[in-house]
Amino acid sequence: MAKTVDNYVERTSARLLRSLQKSGGKAPLHRVQFTNSIIQYLLDKKLVQVQNTGHGFLLQIPEEF
Repeated sequence: MAKTVDNYVERTSARLLRSLQKSGGKAPLHRVQFTNSIIQYLLDKKLVQVQNTGHGFLLQIPEEF
């Protein structure tokens, strides 16, 4: 059963990464329509980062990726 959950998280996080790539590599965090656990999964894997712009937060793919 745990394998099903892992597959779901991996598939959903891959969808979020593709969505970010299509939007220029970044998106306002408040507009991201994915759960916090999916975002946290990508943050833990260091595949995305959060940047404070002073007016809000951006979820972005790191430049070295």
